[in-house]
Amino acid sequence: MPYNGYSDYFEKKLVISVAMTGGHQGKEANPNLPEQPEEIAQDLQACEEAGASIAHIHARDTNGDGTKDVGRFQEIRDAIDDYCDEILVNFTTGGGGIWSREERITPILETDPKPAIATVDLGPVNFGQTRTAVNTREQNEEYAKAMLDAGVKPELELFNPGHIPEMENLIEQDLLEPPYWCTPIFGMQNGMPAHPKNVINFADNLPNESEWQVLALGRHQLPLTTMAITMGGHARVGMEDNIYYRKGELAESNAQLVRRTARIADELERPVAKPAETRELLGL
Repeated sequence: MPYNGYSDYFEKKLVISVAMTGGHQGKEANPNLPEQPEEIAQDLQACEEAGASIAHIHARDTNGDGTKDVGRFQEIRDAIDDYCDEILVNFTTGGGGIWSREERITPILETDPKPAIATVDLGPVNFGQTRTAVNTREQNEEYAKAMLDAGVKPELELFNPGHIPEMENLIEQDLLEPPYWCTPIFGMQNGMPAHPKNVINFADNLPNESEWQVLALGRHQLPLTTMAITMGGHARVGMEDNIYYRKGELAESNAQLVRRTARIADELERPVAKPAETRELLGL
């Protein structure tokens, strides 16, 4: 089991991921949410200085609408390289129900340099009244194989415990290399309810050799990522998942959310991983 008590708690470095933009709400929800390549990179520079070591990236076009255009992902990657030092780039393959299977994986394989990490959504999830991202086993095997061949680390997104067998299948098919980087997700529409007991349940049932981070939406982000820190897990924050700093107060930037997580980690005596340390932890 990936949770082994507190034997290495004070030595194990905390990985902070920051989800900059996302594919849903935009500036209409929070005008500080970065959408264009340079503003993403500028905010990310401050996030890296604050302690983030992984940047989770969605692309928007010039109108602020989501896109899978490889050129747009390349623009964001180039801007990040201009502003940031060592942060690990993580491109999404999300967008089921909007883009085709091929469109979702193409930016990972065709940008230069390729991202260090890319997401794989391990099963179905509903959005709103009419959209379902299906994310079949066949697709997940295809994505994992393509990433393995390209030297890209999969980040396995698990929306509920029923997706753990899908992760185990990829391991059994030799499509993943340990340590396995996975993200239990809490508070989505038909995902795992955001309850502390469910964080414990998820951690207890992940395969051996897993490193895991909590992704929790909205008001759940702060308490559940803090819980993950105390359990020896890792934390994902950012305006893709939560546009508020506190109730009724919009976040000023992604960096503001990263700084708070780093402060909490310091109080809890979890050292924050630098990008090179995250590379080592994840076997990159």
